Amino acid sequence: MKVILSGYNLDAEVIDELKASSPARLDITPETLSAAYARISRDPRPVNELRHAARAEIEKSRKSNQAIIFGLGHSSVAEHAVFNFDVLEVSRYAMEELEKFRLVSFTEKSQRYITLDSAYHTPAELKGTRFEAAFHALLKEQNELYFRLFEKLKVYVYTKYADLAQDPKNKNLLEGYAKEDARYITSLAMCSQAGMTINARNLEKMLRRFASHPLAELKKLGQSLHALVKDITPSIIKYPEANAYDQNTYPELAEYCQKAARQYKTKQRQTASCVLVDHTKDGDNKILTALLVKTAGLDWTNAYTLIKKMSKKQKLELFKISIKNMQIWDQLLREYELVDLTYELIVSASCFAQLKRHRMATLITGQYEPRLSLRIPPAVSAVGMSAEFRRLGQKTAKLHAEIKKEIPAVADYVLTNAHQRRMLCKVNLRELYHISRLREDSHAQWDIRQIAALMSAAARKALPLTASFLVRHIGTAHDYSFLSDQLAETRRLF
Repeated sequence: MKVILSGYNLDAEVIDELKASSPARLDITPETLSAAYARISRDPRPVNELRHAARAEIEKSRKSNQAIIFGLGHSSVAEHAVFNFDVLEVSRYAMEELEKFRLVSFTEKSQRYITLDSAYHTPAELKGTRFEAAFHALLKEQNELYFRLFEKLKVYVYTKYADLAQDPKNKNLLEGYAKEDARYITSLAMCSQAGMTINARNLEKMLRRFASHPLAELKKLGQSLHALVKDITPSIIKYPEANAYDQNTYPELAEYCQKAARQYKTKQRQTASCVLVDHTKDGDNKILTALLVKTAGLDWTNAYTLIKKMSKKQKLELFKISIKNMQIWDQLLREYELVDLTYELIVSASCFAQLKRHRMATLITGQYEPRLSLRIPPAVSAVGMSAEFRRLGQKTAKLHAEIKKEIPAVADYVLTNAHQRRMLCKVNLRELYHISRLREDSHAQWDIRQIAALMSAAARKALPLTASFLVRHIGTAHDYSFLSDQLAETRRLF
């Protein structure tokens, strides 16, 4: 066996310093890795020699990339070229679109841990319109209330957690509680920043998506990203332009579906925060069947027949064996991915900002709907600020409605983190366990903790055996000492 470190990420300033102290060279590009790895399947030379050849013949490597990626359609070759971007001064609204790409890594500025300044993005579409002055006035009012809420909530938190407040080390934790609730009144236009790691294949897809997007901010973001890489990797990012599929599909669907909804006089009815609308039927038995197929050498039909014949005690024992050795860093076995659960959720922008990080889930979002109730933090009510919060939320909804009539694409910028949207969330059971462990943790933010608890409760009803270990607010989700207690309860219920 022989393993060679072929490369790793370097800070761009380090690369510039190395360039400045070295003779001019053309091979400072991740294209060479793509070209070398693309040749592995057909060239018998060791891969380290292929890399050497790719670096020595840059133009040949670029032609090879184009032929393999775009000629033969082997797009995965472009995944070997990886970029790191600092993304600054982008609105929270645009950040939602950026972070839709599930095979990209992001770390975003947290509004829970950082005291916000008053910086926000003004959509180009609003500049010079009759709404611009009202937009600035509203955001100023939202930001002023944020700072007043923060000061009141700090006093409330320090009083509520007086024991913790005695230790200066808890200052950031306690102030974080105040910040995370105060930010509910801030708008989606507030500026954020993120670090992004992305491979060339996904970057090209992102560039097309943003070029096709109606928002000027996202068009500009795509253009900025492309400008930084087009000369570094011309052979693997070739089609960044807008396209009809990304540009027109959802608008055309919206036109047709809204017309049909009016024709059949449908009404929005569901107001519950979480409804399990669909799930894999007989899911417990199907997961156990998969465990038999994996370990007993049986085909699906015979394994399923055997599971159906097993006693409840035997099924419970099989399930117990599959999870008994788990540690906090372990995921459930892959067999648990065979069962899906689809939820309809109503979530705040603040809650969605956390839920969107679960990129392996299927998240289908509707528009923000001011007619859905504001998600006001309980602590805001506790300090007597809920009436002022609600008044400003209603004022925000009024301006939103006015802008939406004339410039619909940018209306949502004025909405706050407390405004809500309807969405679909499909997860397999393995992913739901991950969500539960992370989001029902005692340190998790209260809003997503409540949604995660509702999702877990619905799953336990649908899958009384294999979902029974989803967290039940027992200590922290990273503490597995409660498993034995839950197993006893599962045995009793099952």
